[in-house]
Amino acid sequence: MKTRVLLVDDEPDLLHVLSLRLNVAGYDVETAQSGAEALSKLPVFRPQVVITDLRMDGMDGMSLFDAIARAYTGLPVIILTAHGNIPDAVAATRRGVFGFLTKPFNHRELQIQIDSAVQLGGGFPEETEVEAAWSAGIITRSPEMQAVLAEAKLAARADASILIRGESGTGKELLAHAIHRVSRRHEGPFVAVNCSAIPENLIESELFGHRKGAFTGAAYDHPGLFQAARGGTLFLDEIGDMPLSAQAKLLRALQERAVRPVGSVSTVAVDVRVVSATHRDLDVAVREGRFREDLYYRLNVVTLSLPTLAERREDIPLLAAHFLAAAADRAPQEVKGFSPDAMGRLVAYDWPGNVRQLHNVVERTIALTTTPLIPASQVEKALNEGPAEMPSLVETREQAEREYITRILTLTDGNVTAAAKLAKRNRTEFYKLLNRHHIDPALFKRT
Repeated sequence: MKTRVLLVDDEPDLLHVLSLRLNVAGYDVETAQSGAEALSKLPVFRPQVVITDLRMDGMDGMSLFDAIARAYTGLPVIILTAHGNIPDAVAATRRGVFGFLTKPFNHRELQIQIDSAVQLGGGFPEETEVEAAWSAGIITRSPEMQAVLAEAKLAARADASILIRGESGTGKELLAHAIHRVSRRHEGPFVAVNCSAIPENLIESELFGHRKGAFTGAAYDHPGLFQAARGGTLFLDEIGDMPLSAQAKLLRALQERAVRPVGSVSTVAVDVRVVSATHRDLDVAVREGRFREDLYYRLNVVTLSLPTLAERREDIPLLAAHFLAAAADRAPQEVKGFSPDAMGRLVAYDWPGNVRQLHNVVERTIALTTTPLIPASQVEKALNEGPAEMPSLVETREQAEREYITRILTLTDGNVTAAAKLAKRNRTEFYKLLNRHHIDPALFKRT
């Protein structure tokens, strides 16, 4: 596979010449004539190295580097400049720039820097088909979410503890599963435990195990979840809800890499990687004494913060289509999608319950709809709210017209000629109506 290089320069001639040379050298090159254009191409092209000119109109090379460093941790940046000097190079490398070359530069030296950057494993790595499946369950085209995935994949390579932050319903357990699949422990077990769901008097036994007769009801030896996850990943969900009494024992287990089952006088070595998650602000919990500071730093070696669904609205149509396809077999009739108004309603909503709430709304609308296209009215019912404001007369007429066209297309199985006759319009006029309302008659044809 060719190394993917994103080349950024606001001088088209220089950009063209350097692009040709790198293509001839065997690299897969994408170009951008500004920092803003480069940022828009990053999540699509997924380069392994970015090469940028330092002096550019608008966003210069260092500003582009800063934006890349914030959004795509580990993506190496090489800066080219005709104005370079030693202080510039020192300042740039201290800030994390991978390489700094002064024009005119030796093209062989540039290739050496590109290859060195790739060997260090930064950027968007090449993936085999099997490796690419690690995050297949996470549906996204959001740059924010893709940046989190890039960080997660880097962090998964080591055994450091990972703390996933995010509101309820953002997909914390899904991300934990993905981290496990791409880690060196992927052949071991993935064991998940919801810390808020275990009674305080049982959490020690559940995590560390117990011996037969250790307490009333302990009729047999129980290995506990740490031992069950040996060689794999232990996912501690809602770690912020763990009682203080259990936090000290968890800290000891993490420090010593061993557990002592309840009722036992000896410890058992355990080799696990711990990934934890919470929707709570643990910094506040530490300050208020509700969460141990030493445990917090033990769990929080790497932090991944998931965006809310409202912060990744471009993913809403993708997710809605995915959930609709998954539920199609359970639908009372064939449902092919959402009407434009309904999709607009989904995209505009704030989603306090995040992806989990969207999944629920899609399933409810599928269960209750009577047409191939789910109308906005069904979405509003599923959201338990009516329109945000009284629609205008024009909007009301438009909606009535759309619903009328949808009904007659349903009756005629998408046959435009028959539908036009029912509407007492000729085919040309009817096609104009379809185009104005963005309605595809093929969606109504029965297969």
